[in-house]
Amino acid sequence: MKIGMVCYPSYGGSGVVATELGYALGEQGHEVHFISSARPFRLHRFHEKLFFHEVTDVNYPLFKFPPYTLLLANKIVEVANYVGLDVIHAHYAIPHSISALLAKQMMTRPLPLVTTLHGTDVTLVGAFEEFYNLTRLGLKSSDQITAVSRSLARDTVEIFGPINQDIKVIPNFIDPNVYLPMKGLMDRCRRYFAPQGEKILAHISNFREVKRVVDVVRIFSLVEKVTPCRLLLVGDGPEMVRVEREAVKLGLEKKVMFLGKQESVKEILQMVDVFILPSEQESFGLVALEAMACGVPVIASRVGGLPEVVIHGKTGYLAEVGDVVGMSEAVLSLLTDDLRYKSFSEQAVTWAREMFPVERAVKEYESVYEDAIQGPRS
Repeated sequence: MKIGMVCYPSYGGSGVVATELGYALGEQGHEVHFISSARPFRLHRFHEKLFFHEVTDVNYPLFKFPPYTLLLANKIVEVANYVGLDVIHAHYAIPHSISALLAKQMMTRPLPLVTTLHGTDVTLVGAFEEFYNLTRLGLKSSDQITAVSRSLARDTVEIFGPINQDIKVIPNFIDPNVYLPMKGLMDRCRRYFAPQGEKILAHISNFREVKRVVDVVRIFSLVEKVTPCRLLLVGDGPEMVRVEREAVKLGLEKKVMFLGKQESVKEILQMVDVFILPSEQESFGLVALEAMACGVPVIASRVGGLPEVVIHGKTGYLAEVGDVVGMSEAVLSLLTDDLRYKSFSEQAVTWAREMFPVERAVKEYESVYEDAIQGPRS
């Protein structure tokens, strides 16, 4: 198949999933054409089956802001006609499903549309009054719809009502050959960040308010009072200043390390002891899955799709949003009990490998593409 993959290029789960899916599909012999405003941030390895097509801006005085939705629709048509795309796969509903719908209408031949929902495109952006009807139109006009968790599929129906078809749940995935425990090989990095043998906690996100990164610092401050540890914060975003101020206020500026945006996080996760994800909303929590695949237990909020990813009491612990004390106690229960930690770490690896393999996701997406291409069955 020739697949047009439309996604955001920025630091975030939807772009990561789209890119990793593209590589996996390429390995199966499919031709994948990424269409975006910039190269997706994990699309850095050459593969003979993967291509990138950039949507360029139009500099015209009449437009205060470039009409990206229209430019993207035109680029989809251009690529579809030139390379003969079989299907468009839009990741994140707004504006990608709308641009793809416009492209479908401009085409002189059928161009099936698959839309994958990742979370805030439905629960936040799509729920805005200004985008509600557009999002619903994009969903109703898609030939197939997938969601990354059962929780997100339920939320979508609750918010938008019936949308003519079932939403297929295809969880996010990991490549076990990439995300795997390799703590011994990361000893040099561990010594750099924790020279006295301290435990290492970590958080990775786009530092938006919904991620509650300030809570991460507060959780760390309570843990650090009991056992020596360091905190690695990976990413950047609008909450960065607040997070830095909280670290200084709590006197932790020498123990909290900001690593900025990182394309590859597996090396970081492979030297971490516990991963913290106290989000207010999380449709899946891909980074939590990546951490578990590396043998890192996860402490997370009991929201959205996270209970489908983190098994409470086996691969990590779940707590209510904002329960800083409860999360810190969960971290300490692992860091102060070697046998418990070893059990959680091993169970995390097994769970991630058995339940979220990339091979299963590829087969399920291939089936969705084929259904979209064949159209409704009478």
